[in-house]
Amino acid sequence: MSLEQQQAILTIALFAAFADGENNDQEREQIRALAQSLGKEKGLALIPKIYQEVLLKKINLEEVSTSLTEAEYRKLAYEMAVCVCDADGMTTASEKAFLSELAKLLQLDQSVTLVANENAESIATFTLSVAPMSQPDKDVNELDTSILSTTTIPLEADVDRSILKSSILNGALELLPQTWASMAIIPLQIKMVYSIGRDYGYELDQGHIRELMATIGVGLTSQYLEQFGRKLLGGLLGGIAGGFGKQLGKATTSIAFSFATTYALGQVAKSYYSGGRVMNASMLRESFQNILEPAKKLQSQYIPQIQQRASNLDMSEIMNVVRGV
Repeated sequence: MSLEQQQAILTIALFAAFADGENNDQEREQIRALAQSLGKEKGLALIPKIYQEVLLKKINLEEVSTSLTEAEYRKLAYEMAVCVCDADGMTTASEKAFLSELAKLLQLDQSVTLVANENAESIATFTLSVAPMSQPDKDVNELDTSILSTTTIPLEADVDRSILKSSILNGALELLPQTWASMAIIPLQIKMVYSIGRDYGYELDQGHIRELMATIGVGLTSQYLEQFGRKLLGGLLGGIAGGFGKQLGKATTSIAFSFATTYALGQVAKSYYSGGRVMNASMLRESFQNILEPAKKLQSQYIPQIQQRASNLDMSEIMNVVRGV
């Protein structure tokens, strides 16, 4: 794939990120920072400029779309756009209109677009499988114990092991060549936070967890954009037929940032819920940033485990994990 093709696909992904017209200031800032980061990559110095042009609607979607002449890259661009539009768990009317227009501009058959839409939606619309929290037995003749916790506070080491396991899995997901494999990362992060909260006695819902992630700085749209951008630059996307295994080792060190993001998110969630949810928004964001850089260094220690997990993963297994099967 040429640099021009990479740039065109990333431009279409940026169009998708702003298709609903409802991005808040925090999300726009996260996407801007990502554009600046990608702009430092060899040959992609124009990405920050393209970000501004897309945001201000100074660039033409039709021209960018028609520049992709090869069928596999047109399909890839559409798949990425679908995943970005579905990042927040739903596709708005304006996003559906955008995807419909994009499909026409990319000259894609309905059979291609239908599969992409169904794969993305099946992950984006997942719901937490919640079982009732167990309640302690209570005899009316005994003293009132209702003020006691209904769960056993877990050992910190057990929670740390669970966070590490989730981080390795998400790092491995980012290395899979399927475009929509990265879409499973956020649902799995949500399930991880839910599990941590429950370990410390809090029954959470998806809305609360997504709000917590946004507060910390783990943007849904921007995270997908980063995952896809890194995959694209790492040469994994579209490399299912033979190229995946050859490029896996090289790509791990350069793009598997989901390990660090998941690890930092898990550690902040552990501190937040074990401490009684007293951390304010500023403290949460600061804590996440303080853990993120060490987490990136920690990732390098687990590259063999991430590679091994990626080599053994299949998407049916991931879908079962997301659905809680």
